[in-house]
Amino acid sequence: MNRKQMNKPATGWLTLGIETSCDETAVSVVEDGRKVLSSVVASQIPEHRKFGGVVPEVASRQHVETITQVIDQALVEAGKTMGDIQQVAVTYGPGLVGALLVGVAAGKALAYGRDLPLNGVNHIEGHLYANFIQSPELEPPLLALIVSGGHTHLVKMTDYGEYEVLGKTRDDAAGEAFDKVARLLELGYPGGPFIDEAAKKGNPCAVDFPRAIQEENNWDFSFSGLKSAVLNHINTEKMKGHPLQVNDVAASFQQAVVDVLVDKTIDCALHHGMSQVLLSGGVAANSQLREALGRACKSKNISFHVPDLTLCTDNGAMIACVGYYDYCLGIRSRWNLNAVASLVIGERQNKWFYPIYEELT
Repeated sequence: MNRKQMNKPATGWLTLGIETSCDETAVSVVEDGRKVLSSVVASQIPEHRKFGGVVPEVASRQHVETITQVIDQALVEAGKTMGDIQQVAVTYGPGLVGALLVGVAAGKALAYGRDLPLNGVNHIEGHLYANFIQSPELEPPLLALIVSGGHTHLVKMTDYGEYEVLGKTRDDAAGEAFDKVARLLELGYPGGPFIDEAAKKGNPCAVDFPRAIQEENNWDFSFSGLKSAVLNHINTEKMKGHPLQVNDVAASFQQAVVDVLVDKTIDCALHHGMSQVLLSGGVAANSQLREALGRACKSKNISFHVPDLTLCTDNGAMIACVGYYDYCLGIRSRWNLNAVASLVIGERQNKWFYPIYEELT
């Protein structure tokens, strides 16, 4: 089924989107899939910063404590009540299973209590669809570079709900590498913004860090070797008694990551004849990556799309957007929907989903 076969509901359709895959409790009310009426995010960064990273049990507990208040606030800011909501969409994977379960339970309860359609949403799809909110005129086909703390994907989207993963990380995701290197440099958590800021004051050519998997027509990524190279450089400088040039190391590391992401994305887009490239995910907030990929796309006459910073990090609006289009395609979730920590984009278990034209058994 494709967009030509989609059965869109009447104008004014309201979707409540819930996102709890990691360390943000996020809820949004979205009209007709792309118009955001409210987007509330309760961040747990202060709670996890003291540990230098996300602690799954702490994340789950925080979601339990805040989910109800965040839902209520999203409805108030949208000027709506649950009586106005016509659909509930919720992230069910991938992510931290305990955190996911909080959102899934809340979404199922709201939908079941109001007899509303429920749509379980893939978190990675959500990041991709953030661009549809940012650019209402955007339509597939397209190539999406999705980069976050847990994921680095190159995804070819041929139509709504139709994806092909053309490249992905073989080890650390780009965002994970940023966090680990920031920890090595004692910059703070989360690492992305600290690396980005330090890099602006450093020399990106100061240290020649490696660029992995430089093979023709290979669009996979690997950042664990780069992380190890940074660690080796730091240790070597200490052994030599040299003061560590933190800004230069941050700039050189970031340049290595950006070079690989941009080169592979452009090469993949040209190879597959894609005229539109999207950037999304938490690392899409990185200023150098946004600028470099934008310039590269322009030089190749490729249309480039990237969402506002508020839509790069985890949010409920992107989940509501995916849920809306799944609804239009006739997809619904069964009441036994469960969390899947390692969910793959495009994967949909039949035991938890059914088309609207199929009787629920």
